[in-house]
Amino acid sequence: MQIITHSEIVNASIEKVWDALVLKIEQPQYFVPNVSDVSIMEKKEDYVIRKMSLQAGDIKMEMVEKITSSPYIVRFDIILHPKNTGYVLNEASSIDATSTLLTYTMCWQDKIDHTPSNNPEILKAAVRLSKEFIEK
Repeated sequence: MQIITHSEIVNASIEKVWDALVLKIEQPQYFVPNVSDVSIMEKKEDYVIRKMSLQAGDIKMEMVEKITSSPYIVRFDIILHPKNTGYVLNEASSIDATSTLLTYTMCWQDKIDHTPSNNPEILKAAVRLSKEFIEK
């Protein structure tokens, strides 16, 4: 599987970035472009199952993910997607008291032919949108 990553320095403490990553589990529309119709299907102590719609041009598709988290890392595994399988990681690493490195890693592939379905522009846009939200 091909893996891509994008990182940005966020002008915020790791605690503030972590709070945002936790919020993103249930409120992804603040952090991911073109997301709507978010619902939490199941919420357990060690995972969340989330359903949401994604808009890609004229195409709207539904996606279901299993989300797990532990301090400073959140993993989004695809359960249901019309085309892809894989995962996304969101990681925060402290630089100092007022800055944090935010890194998103994407590892998606086509369900049928197993070619990489990673989109570097979407990944960069998601990291930048998260950075902007956190720094407000």
